[in-house]
Amino acid sequence: MKITDSERLAYSLMTKDDAEIMYQIDQDPEVMRYLNGGKMTTREEVQNIYIPRMEKYTDVEKGWGLWKVTSLKDKQVIGFILVRPMNFFTDSPEYKNIELGWRFIQKSWGFGYATESASAVLHAMIELGDVDSFTAIAVEENLASIKIMKRLGMKYIKTYKHKDSSLDDINDTEVVYYQVLVNNT
Repeated sequence: MKITDSERLAYSLMTKDDAEIMYQIDQDPEVMRYLNGGKMTTREEVQNIYIPRMEKYTDVEKGWGLWKVTSLKDKQVIGFILVRPMNFFTDSPEYKNIELGWRFIQKSWGFGYATESASAVLHAMIELGDVDSFTAIAVEENLASIKIMKRLGMKYIKTYKHKDSSLDDINDTEVVYYQVLVNNT
């Protein structure tokens, strides 16, 4: 899958060669605040945990993976969009319910980049077909992410304890679950 550049942003699927970008984005405690309480990711965690996880769910044809977001104005990477089946790392992945997530460097916050890029990804996935819904989760205090979910047309579905069998630091975290259904008619 290819995602066409949006008004201000370009997209490319991340690979293990983007480990340094992942590391750099995670070096701001504010970026990590609602993910793990503000703990910065180490290079070892990127290499030994996050890259292998990304490689497990990346599927170029289906558009799954981490999509690097680059500013067209200055060619700087400002973040990434997560695209994978909801509950991928559990015993019951939802292959037609695609989880969207986003992580951006702090200096890019407040300009609508996360909404613009998540919307571009969502529309590219719809064009590709074989998707019934898009979902995003966040801790309830992450109001900025919840605003993005609403801008994408997602509606609140529930609050629950999220389980991810492969990452202990986010296991049993209470999150809000938002979703938008795709009109397949």
